[in-house]
Amino acid sequence: MTFRGFQSGETAGVAALRKQAYNVYTGSSSRTRQITRMGNKSGSGPFTPLVIVARNVLGKKDFNQFRGKAISLHSQVIKNFGIQIGADGKQVQGLIRLAKKNGEKLGFLS
Repeated sequence: MTFRGFQSGETAGVAALRKQAYNVYTGSSSRTRQITRMGNKSGSGPFTPLVIVARNVLGKKDFNQFRGKAISLHSQVIKNFGIQIGADGKQVQGLIRLAKKNGEKLGFLS
């Protein structure tokens, strides 16, 4: 008989180990990994009005091409910086993710 995830006579530590073993067996995890997705997440930020005006002036297609080139150049600058300071690939990818999060907060990805 189970009660709140415990089987009869089972302590909290044993229940946690059982759950962990089940997650390893099934390939699932109680922790979720944040997935980075493309898209316009930011609706507000100090640069959002500027981005919206630029998109309206240039048109959506030209604006997206321009923004893609700017993001690509910025990523290359970050990679070159990582090489200069001797950072490994994972650290450089972390810096690129951080730049994306900051861009979202500032409204560049509106």
